[in-house]
Amino acid sequence: MTELKTRPAEWPRLRVADWADTRDTLHMWTQIVGKIRLAHAPLVNHWWQVTLYVSPRGLTTSAIPYGAGAFDIEFDFLDDRLRVRTSDGGDGGVALAPMPVARFYAEVMAVLDELGVPTRIHARPNEVDPAIRFAEDDRHASYDPDAARLFWRQLLQADRVIGRFRSRFIGKVSPVHFFWGSFDLACTRFSGRKAPPHPGDPPNCPHYVTVEGYSHELSSCGFWPGGGEEGAFYAYAYPEPDGFADYPVGPDAAFYSRENGQFLLPYEAVATAPDPDGELTEFLETTYAAAADLGGWDRAALEADPHRWDDQHHDDHEHGP
Repeated sequence: MTELKTRPAEWPRLRVADWADTRDTLHMWTQIVGKIRLAHAPLVNHWWQVTLYVSPRGLTTSAIPYGAGAFDIEFDFLDDRLRVRTSDGGDGGVALAPMPVARFYAEVMAVLDELGVPTRIHARPNEVDPAIRFAEDDRHASYDPDAARLFWRQLLQADRVIGRFRSRFIGKVSPVHFFWGSFDLACTRFSGRKAPPHPGDPPNCPHYVTVEGYSHELSSCGFWPGGGEEGAFYAYAYPEPDGFADYPVGPDAAFYSRENGQFLLPYEAVATAPDPDGELTEFLETTYAAAADLGGWDRAALEADPHRWDDQHHDDHEHGP
């Protein structure tokens, strides 16, 4: 197993090659949980209702409506357990340990049945090839809990910095959320204008999914465990404006990948920088500027100073009740 050698405040180091098998298994597990949320949550623009969120213990669905109540599911990477809780007091779970996807799928569905939340999903993964039915997937069975914890701690750092970046935008902007199809943390800003129908689709993903996801002009950023030795931060625009790939962005380690159609910043370049937060923030700000400036966004109307109420907030603490 990969030994956990990092304090929570540090930027953890995890080579993709050292946990690729665990990553691929966890990817399938998150697809199962995400599809359970999809089965019950009402549609929100760009499929925002299906995502997972970084939590103090792992990745969570947040509350999912069911009948007159709700339930949630959380990957608890500290206790190595998938937790399922219902609003009527039900509590169940599945151990996070090496097992085939087929067994994990069967156990999760059994827990839902026991808790009175029977659920049917499209039981085949999306955005991967081959797309093996969950009930038949004995190929993905590796799980290193220490590696999963390190990945979650990477997500904690990424979520924190991207969340601060998100706060500077008052136009339409997504939460910082985890998409289980592409297995990445993402946050997306929108110009307010409609976009042309997206022409391409990920493997094993219906075209209507892509059309809804990219229905409006956007600038997106995030982190995923690929694209670099220890994963990579990314940023792209849709539709990509002329000159986007040649726009000067920072920091020095950032580059435009024509293969991926996006800017990339290796995770290791951030983790080893004297100021990791500043390094990542520079990447987020300059790649957004590439999309907004070249795309003619009304930046004055879409952006705001996140510290605009700091003096008032200080006065409230000094003179409040």
